[in-house]
Amino acid sequence: MNLTPTEAARWFEDALPGLRGLKDRDLFVLPPFPSIMVARDALQGTQVAWGAQDVHPDDSGAHTGDVSAPMLADLGCSIVEVGHSERRRDHREGDRLIGAKIAAIRRWDMMPLLCVGEPTRRPLAAARTAVARQLRGALGALPAGELGRVIVAYEPVWAIGVGAAAAPLDHIEAMHAAIHAWLARHGASTTRVLYGGSVDPGNAEGIARLEGVDGLFVGRSALDPAAFVRIAGVAVGERRAT
Repeated sequence: MNLTPTEAARWFEDALPGLRGLKDRDLFVLPPFPSIMVARDALQGTQVAWGAQDVHPDDSGAHTGDVSAPMLADLGCSIVEVGHSERRRDHREGDRLIGAKIAAIRRWDMMPLLCVGEPTRRPLAAARTAVARQLRGALGALPAGELGRVIVAYEPVWAIGVGAAAAPLDHIEAMHAAIHAWLARHGASTTRVLYGGSVDPGNAEGIARLEGVDGLFVGRSALDPAAFVRIAGVAVGERRAT
């Protein structure tokens, strides 16, 4: 919940010159609802996609204050985030509701970005169990053929927020391997798993080079357009960075 539409317009003015040369990777932004139209106007004709931070599971109806998938599709959104830890915390959103939101996103031919992550720092086996439960709860009803159209962002809750630090590299690599394995085991023909959680210009390249990390999902650091440009341009070898 940052950047007014006016501030977002300035953000795009500052960021786009540095992003236009990054043709070998997929880039996207997910602004607050009031700024989606600003993003559309700024990004049409560029290689940068735009989307939303949440969606209601119903396509229409008596849900004052909510935003539906057809509304987002009409604005040109291609990616919609669901399951962020702050939605789970502030709005008590559970995996069944998140799964219904994913179904709505797919009905309108957009790509869900599902956030998963253990709430507290814990041993690797317990972290795998917690994340597998979230994956099963949110994606279990999705046909196997649809799993390849879902992006998963691994965001350990204990690595998010002011004062937090990114998870250790070996933990990130192990958790990404577990998520890839879960998706493949349930029929995903392709998988894309991003890391999020205190990504900044200083650690982005080291994280992006890890096995199983298919891109980066940037929060606080992205509020600074110059920092976002630096992160977006990290050297990732043959990988594609987000």
